[in-house]
Amino acid sequence: MRLKEFLSIREIEFVSVNVLEDPAGRAELERLGARSIPVLSRGDAFVFGQSLPQIIAFLGLDEAGGPALSTAELHARLDKFLTAALELLPLMPHDRLGIHVPGRPRSYRALGFHLFRVVVAFLDAGDGATLEQASFREEPAADAGTASLVAYGEDVRRRFRDWWASGDTTATRVLSTYYGPQSLHELLERTTWHAGQHVRQWMMLLELEGVDHHRPLVDGDFAKLPMPRDVWDG
Repeated sequence: MRLKEFLSIREIEFVSVNVLEDPAGRAELERLGARSIPVLSRGDAFVFGQSLPQIIAFLGLDEAGGPALSTAELHARLDKFLTAALELLPLMPHDRLGIHVPGRPRSYRALGFHLFRVVVAFLDAGDGATLEQASFREEPAADAGTASLVAYGEDVRRRFRDWWASGDTTATRVLSTYYGPQSLHELLERTTWHAGQHVRQWMMLLELEGVDHHRPLVDGDFAKLPMPRDVWDG
């Protein structure tokens, strides 16, 4: 992953390099000792690109980087994203689930599974597990249909709602992740926009496949979240 230099954190743009196909990009990651992407580097120092506060500190910027939404607002937003996903997933024809999304070796089926898996990773971290990058690499069964994906998603949404109802939602509680300790508030924000971005992608995939839907999510649903500018990586 190579990165452009910008004056403002809001202008930071991660420029993807497929490290499977680019020896120089792969060599740079190995030189740094980075085990995952995206990363922001300066000389021999680097920071993972998952946490805006860490990026701001790394760049020495005088800018606030914490979540703009409260944990209650993030919970409501993520619940809405999960509900929209459960509505949209069954609209995809089964024979299209093996197609790859634009620009990545990830099938529609894997994307549908992954958007719920990121929430499971957050919940597991809340239960005391360390969030590892491998948490996001799990794949659905090779023949999983939309009914299977929806059943999985319903279980995830139920677990997420149960977690919120449990009251163990202190914003400042520290959770363990592969890119360092994170507050529950910060990790919930990342989980919310991460899942929301994938629902946004699923809406576009339906449109690419010529499937009509009423767009249960609009621009306002992503407001105050650090969403990527583009639906797909450049």
